[in-house]
Amino acid sequence: MDLHRCCHALRRVNRAVGLACGAVLVAACVMILVEIVLRRIAFGLIGGTDELSGYVMAAVASWSAAYALIERAHIRIDLVHRQLPGPGRTLLDLASLATLLAVSVIITVYGWRVLDKTLTSGATANTPLETPLWIPQTLWLAGWVWFAVSSAALLGLTCWALLRGARAVACQLAGPEGDETAETASQGGGA
Repeated sequence: MDLHRCCHALRRVNRAVGLACGAVLVAACVMILVEIVLRRIAFGLIGGTDELSGYVMAAVASWSAAYALIERAHIRIDLVHRQLPGPGRTLLDLASLATLLAVSVIITVYGWRVLDKTLTSGATANTPLETPLWIPQTLWLAGWVWFAVSSAALLGLTCWALLRGARAVACQLAGPEGDETAETASQGGGA
């Protein structure tokens, strides 16, 4: 398999996920807007808009984490990172990916425990909609699973790039946004 093809496939899938999350957020905003307009002209309420929008926010947040990771949009404090030579930066980049992977796996494990209890008890929301809680919890947990998969894939691709001697590619995958320019210049173009 080609390293660049794998990287491109991971980015393409996560961009599709990002677009889907954006579409779901727009739909939630439209639903809220319709609720506000109906309330304003005294036709009543749709009902459950606040509950559904809360579920949407939770699911979109978990699913969007992988997109932000692939696009290097997560907030990074790179004060120390900038001061290190190339190998030190690479080590920090690998440590950050490994940490993200560990956190996403821990959240997934504990999230599964919560979902399992919900499925066993048949819990529903204590709201007028009485939403079966396994539905929003499954969507939320699936986003964390995808974040763990994307983190593992990105870590694996970064290690693969490093093993092939393509440090500039590894920097483009795992380094902070804008860092690849310095890395490419110091290597004379990279692999």
